[in-house]
Amino acid sequence: MIKSKMDKGNFWILARQFFGSYLSHIRNLSPNSIDAYKQSLKDFIAYLEKEQAISRKNITIETFSRKIVQQYITHLKTQRKLAPKTCSLRLTAIKAFLKYCSEESFQFEACFREVSSIKSMKLVKQPVKYLSEKAMRAILKMPRICIEKERRNQMILIFLYDSAVRVQELVNIELKDLHLNENSPFVTIRNGKGNKLRNIPLMAKSVEHLKSYIAEFHGSKPLNSTSPLFYSMRDDCPHSLTTDSIRIILKKYVEMARKICPDIPREVSCHMIRKTRAMDLYRNGIPLPYIMEILGHESEATTKTFYAFATIDTLYEALIKTHSELTHDIPLWKTQEALNRLYSFG
Repeated sequence: MIKSKMDKGNFWILARQFFGSYLSHIRNLSPNSIDAYKQSLKDFIAYLEKEQAISRKNITIETFSRKIVQQYITHLKTQRKLAPKTCSLRLTAIKAFLKYCSEESFQFEACFREVSSIKSMKLVKQPVKYLSEKAMRAILKMPRICIEKERRNQMILIFLYDSAVRVQELVNIELKDLHLNENSPFVTIRNGKGNKLRNIPLMAKSVEHLKSYIAEFHGSKPLNSTSPLFYSMRDDCPHSLTTDSIRIILKKYVEMARKICPDIPREVSCHMIRKTRAMDLYRNGIPLPYIMEILGHESEATTKTFYAFATIDTLYEALIKTHSELTHDIPLWKTQEALNRLYSFG
């Protein structure tokens, strides 16, 4: 049966609706999340053209068959050597698009069901990377507070760590989001993944730093102002810093700090600072549900999977608290022989 022009065009019509209104207005996803979906679908289209010899004008929803999608995922893994996590993200985007198509028209239900049953690659859990207390302290001390711009940068680093926010959430913060005069001071965060709000308590020392920073960099502006908390001046007007600007600032001080603290990793991201704060909270006995609230995880399972990283040292410290007589003992697992047995299949 020959398909009509409408049948051939259904993919492009639905794709425009999917990215143009559904993800932003119905799903309320952030621009970053929408861009990730878009890049995944573009990558699949490029695969169809190059590897399957299917021209763009001939792509339909029916092109997204279980067989072709499976071949695509296999291609990503074997030919392009992409990580399992990246392959899974590509598959998730395709499934999300087909789910939307099936909701728009029942004729695409079968296609969605076939593809949705494809299993994602099993991810090998890697140890969560975070900074030591010494490393984090070294980075925070790097800005030269005798220079105005670096006083701002130090406040950025302090806030990034203390609040454990995502970098996009950091650049979104406005003066009105700060509630520094409450009995329990806090900052309201607009989730970088969907504009949902959450409140994060601020420690007394951070409040002190913020008040000094605001007095210097915002002058007499009211605290209910929509001015960006962290900004740069362009055309005599304050503009929110970009996420790239924050990353550049962090990289600068990481490279400086590494000269006096060699155990600082070569790559330190804003997300690693966030994980460092989570780890510090965890090691200090903060329950996972509270950490989940601070991090903005919708599911406790996410927090458990990502942050329930009880290290050997953490377990040892917990044992000390319940068996004080062990305090002066040398833990057996510190020896190489014991570690070899611990990390073996025997």
